Amino acid sequence: MAATTKRDYYAVLGVSRTASEKDIKTAYRKLARKYHPDVNPGNKKSEAQFKEIGEAYAVLSDPEKRKKYDRWGPDWEKIEQAQAAGANFRGRPGSSSYTWSSAGNGGGPGGINFESDDLGGLFEQLFGRAASGRTRARSAPRKGTDIEQPVEITLEEAFSGTQRTFTLQDSQTGESRTVEVKIPAGAADGLRVRIAGKGQPGLGGAAAGDLYLIVSVKPHPLFEREGDDLRVKVPTPLYTAILGGEVMVPTPKGSQLALKVPPETANGQRMRLAGQGMPHVDGSGRGDLYAEVSIQLPRNLTTREKDLFAELARQRGAASESAA
Repeated sequence: MAATTKRDYYAVLGVSRTASEKDIKTAYRKLARKYHPDVNPGNKKSEAQFKEIGEAYAVLSDPEKRKKYDRWGPDWEKIEQAQAAGANFRGRPGSSSYTWSSAGNGGGPGGINFESDDLGGLFEQLFGRAASGRTRARSAPRKGTDIEQPVEITLEEAFSGTQRTFTLQDSQTGESRTVEVKIPAGAADGLRVRIAGKGQPGLGGAAAGDLYLIVSVKPHPLFEREGDDLRVKVPTPLYTAILGGEVMVPTPKGSQLALKVPPETANGQRMRLAGQGMPHVDGSGRGDLYAEVSIQLPRNLTTREKDLFAELARQRGAASESAA
């Protein structure tokens, strides 16, 4: 049976090979939201695509890993391990040279292009000698590979802190393991949460890699986030804006705060509620909440109400003429 060929990571994210880090991140976030298991419950195809997208982003978002991928293609980790074990792929007389080409270049789509007939020597260097009476190459101690896992949370979860449980697969044994991770209060887009020693196992007795959660926060229908500050529009009756009064301001923890509105408050005016915004992720306090006045005009006026507004217009007009 032919081995499964991994798709080119650039094609997975739909970006060019010269894409910037920002372009890669933007493409990843768009696709991760589209194929996230929470958005496509029970859809195995979407789950597989989500995993593939995460795998591609984990490599292309890391400058060092991307450099190695561009040079060696999807087998870069195996080649790096072989090099660490003392294998010499280039420069030795009689050795095989090769190049990675996402477009094939003679080696097939997404594969290695061998430029000599010494395939056996290269495979021995990559994967060790065959088990039939010959010694298999030993791997030098090497720390396990880090894992990056995207995770999307709500603003409420970011406000209070939350946790997620992930099922990860061991790259060496294929066994599954469960990891429970806490996401701190104050988490924002792009936050990397490190869980030491929960990545892939190391080689030759070396330490395991780390697990990194890459956090994204869903947009909220009420609150707009600016750093650790929040902004929310507060519907305010016209009479309250003119005469002064009190309005209720929602908070991300689900409660409401009473806010005094001064007389003659203009539409769009922002008022600060100190310390009522998002927690600082380092636990040093909280940002502020800004309530933006959104004046609501009265509707379905009665005849009497219309007369009163007409009288007010006449009074304001007379006052303006007197001032002139």
